[in-house]
Amino acid sequence: MAVYLLQKLGYALLTLFGVVTVIFLLFTILPGDPARMMLGQNETAEQLAIVKKKYGFDQPVSVQYVRYLNDLAPISFHSENPEDYTFLALGKYNAAKLFSIGNTSIVLKTPYLRESFQKNGKEVSQVIAETLPNTFILAVSAIIIAIIIGVFLGIISVLFKDGFVDKMIQLVSTLGMSVPSFFSAIIFAWIFGFLLHEYTNLNMTGSLYEVDDFGNGKYIQWKNLILPAIVLGIRPLAVVSQLMRNSLLEVLNQDYIRTAKAKGLSFYQIIKKHALKNSLNPVVTAISGWFASMLAGAVFVEYIFGWNGLGKEIVNALNTLDLPIIMGAVLVIATLFIIINIFVDIIYGWLDPKIRTL
Repeated sequence: MAVYLLQKLGYALLTLFGVVTVIFLLFTILPGDPARMMLGQNETAEQLAIVKKKYGFDQPVSVQYVRYLNDLAPISFHSENPEDYTFLALGKYNAAKLFSIGNTSIVLKTPYLRESFQKNGKEVSQVIAETLPNTFILAVSAIIIAIIIGVFLGIISVLFKDGFVDKMIQLVSTLGMSVPSFFSAIIFAWIFGFLLHEYTNLNMTGSLYEVDDFGNGKYIQWKNLILPAIVLGIRPLAVVSQLMRNSLLEVLNQDYIRTAKAKGLSFYQIIKKHALKNSLNPVVTAISGWFASMLAGAVFVEYIFGWNGLGKEIVNALNTLDLPIIMGAVLVIATLFIIINIFVDIIYGWLDPKIRTL
């Protein structure tokens, strides 16, 4: 298992390197001058030159790419000349010097995602740290809803196989997989947050933290989580329901299930002790992909419901062409996607001992 995990980690690092390269090249070749975007319409030639030198925009693309990798790398090289871009400035890098070779210092640091173009030099890592927890809470809530209701509906479909209930569940599941999340968000916000607000007491928009009207600071408003979590969980719920139904039907046709029936075990006991765990393999695989994609798929759901998460921040950054925030957010989501996939491989091996690599 240790060798297998090391191989997965190697593949993950290669994948992450590819993602970094694509992100950098994609946003570097975009039309427009980042320095001009930062200064606005009142820039002067002198100000433009200063900003380009500060952020390295005056260098060729190849040099900018190497510097970007150096900023992201946990072990990086930095000049001791204060005039150089890679100078180890204390306010810029959170680093510990390991040793020096000539005028170059080798340091151990946290990845530097650079500064926002539009937030007065605020670090991208700080912006992500403020918004990612809200997105994570939303994604976890949505996936919990999808797992609990999806597994339950899948079992119900098996109990009433080919009956009216089974067909209705399949119909609703197909509809749930077909409807885009942004459309569901608009419909749910309008129906439950506007038309039925008197009965649901839910708002059309709102984030996890709200500001008290009497100046007592922020407070958590859990009810604002309900609608976006349900909307974000609809599509994975439909997938889980279908996968659970098909997987459970396949498992129930296995020889060991027939043996359990011959022993006189009830259907409930067979499901609980034998069939359920073995039916979860495809569900876990699907959920892993969905959970990771939710961090990116929450973009429009967060924006429509006014949920102050990473998705909403990405939309705002796209509107203002705040490239460092877009690049940093995409990179963080890709990293989380890789980590989640490795974690799921471990769970998958626990659920199915036959695939374990010793």
